[in-house]
Amino acid sequence: MLTASGLSRSFGPRTLFTDASLQLGPGRRIALVGGNGTGKTTLIETIVGIQDADAGEVHRPRDLRIGYLPQELPTETGRSVFEQVMLGAGPVTELAHQIEALGIRIGQTSGADQVRALADFGEAQSHFEQIGGYAVESDAHRILSGLGFDPADHGRPMDEMSGGWRMRVALARLLLSAPDLLIMDEPTNHLDVDSVAWLEQHLAAWSGGLLFVSHDRDFIDAVANRVIELAGGRLTEYVGGFADFVVAREEKFALQQAMAAQQSRQVAHTERFIERFRYKATKSRQVQSRIKSLEKLDRVVVDRKDDPVSRFGFPKPRRSSRLVAELEGVTAGYDDGDGVEPEIVLRNVTFDIERGRTVALVGPNGAGKTTLVRLLTGDMAPLAGRVTRGTNVDISHFDQLQAEILDDRRTVLEEFKTVPGVGTDGRNPRTYLASFGFRGDAVDRRVGDLSGGEQTRLALAKTLAVPVNLLILDEPTNHLDLPSCDVLEDALEAYPGTVVLITHDRHLIRSVADVLVEVRDGRAVWHEGVPERILYPTRHDATPTPSVHKSGARVAEGSGSASKKPKKGKPKDPDHGNRRRLERAERDWEAAEASVLKVQDRLADPDLYQDPDRAATVVAEHETAKDTAARLMAEWERLSTRLGG
Repeated sequence: MLTASGLSRSFGPRTLFTDASLQLGPGRRIALVGGNGTGKTTLIETIVGIQDADAGEVHRPRDLRIGYLPQELPTETGRSVFEQVMLGAGPVTELAHQIEALGIRIGQTSGADQVRALADFGEAQSHFEQIGGYAVESDAHRILSGLGFDPADHGRPMDEMSGGWRMRVALARLLLSAPDLLIMDEPTNHLDVDSVAWLEQHLAAWSGGLLFVSHDRDFIDAVANRVIELAGGRLTEYVGGFADFVVAREEKFALQQAMAAQQSRQVAHTERFIERFRYKATKSRQVQSRIKSLEKLDRVVVDRKDDPVSRFGFPKPRRSSRLVAELEGVTAGYDDGDGVEPEIVLRNVTFDIERGRTVALVGPNGAGKTTLVRLLTGDMAPLAGRVTRGTNVDISHFDQLQAEILDDRRTVLEEFKTVPGVGTDGRNPRTYLASFGFRGDAVDRRVGDLSGGEQTRLALAKTLAVPVNLLILDEPTNHLDLPSCDVLEDALEAYPGTVVLITHDRHLIRSVADVLVEVRDGRAVWHEGVPERILYPTRHDATPTPSVHKSGARVAEGSGSASKKPKKGKPKDPDHGNRRRLERAERDWEAAEASVLKVQDRLADPDLYQDPDRAATVVAEHETAKDTAARLMAEWERLSTRLGG
């Protein structure tokens, strides 16, 4: 059990938290919530031991294994994805490298050297099996697949991975290590809906201690059994998930207000008594008694609630045509210009986006959501088909790079005023910034001194200040706190134009979207409404079914045709063939795993190594059996993913 008691931390005149205490141990899955800049990251880094507290102490038992996932990671190179993840297995990984080296020695030596190598191989192999080495490798592949990695990516060099995928690798390594205490800072920021749903399922069964920072309401509800709020420099713990936290906080606030009101009435009554009888000798003793009671009175403190969400007025955009964008038979991909066939990402996509719709793009990372956005913005031309934008369509596009290109030297107000038209359109920039949490002197802070969440908030404010009628938002809630997410939600609900949204935040999708476009396996499937089976794939066994686009005659799934009439009788399951192949792949994989185990039993026999030739043959059989099992597992995972898990 890790115990933190009486922690305080300040930066100059600004106090982040004081007298903060908490306990982390088995079965305690705690979500840490609070506004941007309140000190959540500082607190968890103090708990981990990266920062020192000004006061208080953290007791970490010597044998306690702590795993920590920060928001930003150093660059890791020189290994494959799978090798990087296996570092989380510790001794298992070291022994696996030893076995691999011994296998190479066996093939390169002969005579007495080969006999010694075979003996060492047999001993290492036996030890590897005893500590569950093969189960660890299987777990590593399973975790990587759950976090959205295609089996073909397991062997890719880390040097080729983007920042978001590196974070996933770090998360996979951390989960594989299975620490006693897992601490994570915004673990869902770089995940897609599928991966978030898998992580929820994985962590809900976590038996160790867990502390995580998150703005994702659904994720908190699914994983946490406690919520700790950092507000006003103090920690307050609530039992339950996010929904329980909201109710309990409101009840606590109402109780504080009632007690404070009652105390105020009592104080007023006492003060009236003192004033009335202050100079009356017969009441002198009672007056002095009441004066002392007021001096000793512990005043009821009412927690300061988050500032109410301020609604702001959007700059009025011009009205676009009814049809904002039309994709017809679009195939898109990337051509390196090396004469090789281009890599196809999307095939035969057909749908319309009408004025006033809010369309959420969901699907695995790398499936083509960003490609679809680039087609809509005109930054990319289709390889086949047609993309048509309507008339009078003005676009503003937000992604995570927007926060990275802010000028660190400017103040918040100066940076905001770089938006064309700001300050000349009748709106007060300070009032507008206040809607995004920059109130009072906060507008005079340097951008470089802001937290990551505050910078994201400023970049988002700049994006929403532009008078456009088509907003394209790519993961706008990453690094935002919950109040800022509320601001964004209200903003989108009030927005008079059209929205295309990429996000893993299922609460935001449910709140603002009226259409889902599921991008998966080269397809873009239009779903009217927000089907739960798409947002929560692990909770539903049903295969996603394409729906017909209601705004026109086209079939929502690009590969279909509106002119084809359905046959009478029992509808045909379009995935019947894939289901049969999945069952067959599962049987083949299980048989291959059984073969690996049989060969492992032979390798564990010490007598085998008395015959070097026979031992070398069995070693080769083992490598072949492992390769076969890995290939069949990859096929099973591919088919399973295609069928929605």
